[in-house]
Amino acid sequence: MLLQPQIEQAIRQNFQISFIELLNESHMHAGPQTESHFKLTLVSDDFSGQSKVKRQQAVYKALSELMPQFHALALHTYTPEEWQQLGAQAPASPKCGGGH
Repeated sequence: MLLQPQIEQAIRQNFQISFIELLNESHMHAGPQTESHFKLTLVSDDFSGQSKVKRQQAVYKALSELMPQFHALALHTYTPEEWQQLGAQAPASPKCGGGH
């Protein structure tokens, strides 16, 4: 089974989601792996009252069994209110120096 659907399933099982976007950005990085770099934008009421670090720790915990299978995960975690204030737009990923 591909890794991307497994990541998305694990997130869906662990959070009450208002919005989710999981992008495979492996093509932007050097190396032969097709599922090595991901960008996750996750909007959930579960993040209310949590610091950025606590939110990321919760995501890492949900993905603990899958984390060894990929190299990088860019996390953008928001409450619905924060997401609305940002205009429902996550930051663009930087270009990788070794990317294609």
